[in-house]
Amino acid sequence: MRAHFILYVRDPAASRDFYESVLQRAPSLDVPGMTEFELGPGMVVGLMPEAGIKRLLGPEVDPSRLHGPGRAEIYLVVQDPAGHHARALAAGARELSPLALRGWGHRAAYSVDADGYVLAFATPVA
Repeated sequence: MRAHFILYVRDPAASRDFYESVLQRAPSLDVPGMTEFELGPGMVVGLMPEAGIKRLLGPEVDPSRLHGPGRAEIYLVVQDPAGHHARALAAGARELSPLALRGWGHRAAYSVDADGYVLAFATPVA
């Protein structure tokens, strides 16, 4: 199985540049209407313009009505959560919660991107 997680974004080029900087990897696909980043075997994060999803699925689906933090969360377990979090902030994200030990056994930091998606970078604590 291969999983694609698609984020609906206002400015596809700005979002592509943001995620390329934060993830430190080039998109595996970058065409008008879709940008994708391979996160690991069978896992992709895609960026689709808000206008494109409305054309595809119709006027009932209008992500432009849902701006601000909390549209969705991407929780990434990485070796260097502090580095990823710092890159997100440097690329324009706003910090929601600094890197800290969480009750579920991870050290995690939270920020929010320009489209309102919460980004969490975490690592398990031994």
